[in-house]
Amino acid sequence: MKSGPGYTLIEVLLSIALIGLITGFGAIVYQQLQGRNDLDIAATTVAQSMRRAQVLSRAADGDTTWGVRVNPGNVVLFQGASYATRVATYDEAATVSPALTGAGFTEVVFAKFSGLPQATGVLTLTGPNGVRTLTLNAQGTITY
Repeated sequence: MKSGPGYTLIEVLLSIALIGLITGFGAIVYQQLQGRNDLDIAATTVAQSMRRAQVLSRAADGDTTWGVRVNPGNVVLFQGASYATRVATYDEAATVSPALTGAGFTEVVFAKFSGLPQATGVLTLTGPNGVRTLTLNAQGTITY
């Protein structure tokens, strides 16, 4: 008995299993990379918002101080002495991954004209795939 060209059932099943394994590993690696990317974006967003608040405070834009508040899911640049007493019409909110949590200082206000922060410390952003630490020193330098 002669058989024609083609593939056996075992060859097809092995090929499907191999494709499934590669896809499964690829999905896991993709999720880890996406989590780390979300963490990097959040750290950069917080740092940029702090720098912008510092610049606006030095310029005395609106003749007042500016600050940044880190909330779950967003970072808010605000005008005023505190987030609670801010002028909400000047808020600039940037969205970050809601899977991230912040610990440490979550609000900082920069002094008018000098741009020096009224509080210093460390903000730790934690996600499912890592931790990023932002440090604000007394001169207003943000490192991460």
